[in-house]
Amino acid sequence: MHVSTPNERQRKSTVELILDTKQRLFIQFPSGASVHLRSAAFIHRIKMQSNKSDLVAPVSKDLGRALCVITGASRGFGRCLAVQIAGLLKPKSALLLVARSGDKLRELQADLTDSDAGREGLVIRCVTADLGQKEAVEETVRAAKEMCPVGIDRLILINNAASLGDVSRFARSFTDPADIDSYLSFNVSSALSLTAGMMGAFPKRPGMRRCVVNISSVCAVRPYPSWVLYCTGKAARDMMFRVLAEEEPELRVLNYSPGPLDTEMFEEAQTKTGDLAMRTSFSAMHSQGKVLTCEESGTKLMKLLLEDVFASGAHIDFYDL
Repeated sequence: MHVSTPNERQRKSTVELILDTKQRLFIQFPSGASVHLRSAAFIHRIKMQSNKSDLVAPVSKDLGRALCVITGASRGFGRCLAVQIAGLLKPKSALLLVARSGDKLRELQADLTDSDAGREGLVIRCVTADLGQKEAVEETVRAAKEMCPVGIDRLILINNAASLGDVSRFARSFTDPADIDSYLSFNVSSALSLTAGMMGAFPKRPGMRRCVVNISSVCAVRPYPSWVLYCTGKAARDMMFRVLAEEEPELRVLNYSPGPLDTEMFEEAQTKTGDLAMRTSFSAMHSQGKVLTCEESGTKLMKLLLEDVFASGAHIDFYDL
């Protein structure tokens, strides 16, 4: 079995999928190099060169003239992404920051306005809202339409807003549906509603690329005791965006798992997790220096967006790259 590269006829070579005696799947390139296909993150490597003389198009140095919307932008990973992506947008792009904390959003807006990107004409606007409410989703979509510059060539939506939920409790304790509904409304329903609203407000058209990023987690693919709400929410969001990728072939969809980040959420997990083994694991990660900075993980996400060769709908972890 083999997968042909786009220029196979000219090169007279193939890229092969090989299953070894230990049932491990590898991609074998004509040059002899091979890559262990551990996850969907490696599918994008098929699109890369199969030898040094066969080059793909150079990686873009910016994200174009774009409208970018980031939820959960007031702190932690969302704030970091806003700073990083602002530096990759062409002048007169627009950046919409959404979060529940108005004061922190305005501080970030001021910082970005004083940055090189702000001085070069980046338009920055804030929406203070709880996306678990229908009105907040509608306000965000409306703000995006109002501030969108004429002639943008890219739309980027980063669904980062999320909460940890009550990790002190085990699944058997959630007998009240209202506790579950409230969590899923903010962490799942809002992401789908906002994405659907943005896709409707900015339908596909020639010359404009659209990309939706879901900030995922290893919890989307692995269960953890006392984290039933968080794991459920992340798994649901991953599948939601995988379905979207199937339904909208021209839309670029990415589930990015940023790894364990040094944020307030990690501190909350360390102190409030109900499962003792989990708490011990978090403490060990912190003491051993295995917790990532937001900048480290954000840099890898920016690289993925610039390269733009990931399989749409893929779940890609920080450690896959």
